[in-house]
Amino acid sequence: MDFNFSEEHQMLRQMAKDFVDREIRPLADKHDKEEHIDKEIILKMAEQGFLGSNIPEEYGGSGIGDIGNAILAEEIGRADSSLGVTMGAHGGIGTYGIVIDGTEEQKRKYLPKLAAGELIAAFALTEPGAGSDAAAIKTRAERDGDDWVLNGNKMWITNGGTADLFTVFAVTDPALGARGGVTAFLVERAFGGVESGPKEKKMGIKGSDTREVFFKNVRIPKENVLGQVGLGFVTAMKILDKGRLSLGAAALGAAKEAMDLAVKHATTRIQFGKPIAEQQAIQFYLAEMATRIFAMEQMVYYTAWQAESGQKITETGSMVKLFCTENSSWVVNKALQIHGGIGYSGEYPIERMFRDARIYEIFEGTNEIQKLVIARNVLKQYAKEMARV
Repeated sequence: MDFNFSEEHQMLRQMAKDFVDREIRPLADKHDKEEHIDKEIILKMAEQGFLGSNIPEEYGGSGIGDIGNAILAEEIGRADSSLGVTMGAHGGIGTYGIVIDGTEEQKRKYLPKLAAGELIAAFALTEPGAGSDAAAIKTRAERDGDDWVLNGNKMWITNGGTADLFTVFAVTDPALGARGGVTAFLVERAFGGVESGPKEKKMGIKGSDTREVFFKNVRIPKENVLGQVGLGFVTAMKILDKGRLSLGAAALGAAKEAMDLAVKHATTRIQFGKPIAEQQAIQFYLAEMATRIFAMEQMVYYTAWQAESGQKITETGSMVKLFCTENSSWVVNKALQIHGGIGYSGEYPIERMFRDARIYEIFEGTNEIQKLVIARNVLKQYAKEMARV
């Protein structure tokens, strides 16, 4: 088994790191304090091919694969979670549905513009009454001639105020519900009837734009059904499998950054006549932080390899999301503890990272939901093995 990154992946990481250090890291504090991300940095990311990382080259993307996407998510996650979440909602879950289930016409119409940043994308599944229970969505789409008419509202939508194109999931057959009665649609804001609510005030990832989005009698041409009518929930789960992998990679990046900050502080902070890094209590923290990061890294890149090899990652993607987000929060928390009082100050990046890290355990399926997904896969596999005995 070869555990080395390819030369192309090493070059990608160095390119991403250089760009992040030069263009993104200096903006992270600004994004947090101003609670806004300027379009300029998004376009710079597009020029680097970051927005089209999931998009094949034939449609204007960079098509760097699942391992490449994990590298990119990790490097951006080190510097600015707000920007990482914004990019993930656009180039990841907001775009990936078109890549996997879009028609040729849909791909040629939308993917080049999404890769170039001419269109910003969002993923709209969650509703006020449908969070962890995503199958409980109430948004409806009804046929009207050759069109569909969409009504309902979605909440906690990343890029909700800036997106031009939404992947929206709506009930098209209430009798069937999630089992054949939910359809995915590609909804342009330009269709009319799409309105965004006020920007949410959040504890962390403040730079990212999170809003409720309302759909009022939006007319959608039949050509904008994504995938098959009634199988929208299948599309959503395929999208979220990949999204959870990218989220785990971003959490890994945040943990690595927190570790670096902790080591730097511990080796320069003098107490009792010596650096606190020489205190056994601090060394124990650093040892466990490094061990957890090592485990996170193996999970992320093994699962990325599985995905790139065409294997299904529903179970392992959930494991990555569960393990990496919880351990990233733990590492960031201990890094703040090592900083002591100054770590609690908004003048230091670890304070922002502490606030940003908390959401990772909640969105794209709470970690409690990930445990259900994992357990059900374990039981299903056990049942298959028993059937063969």
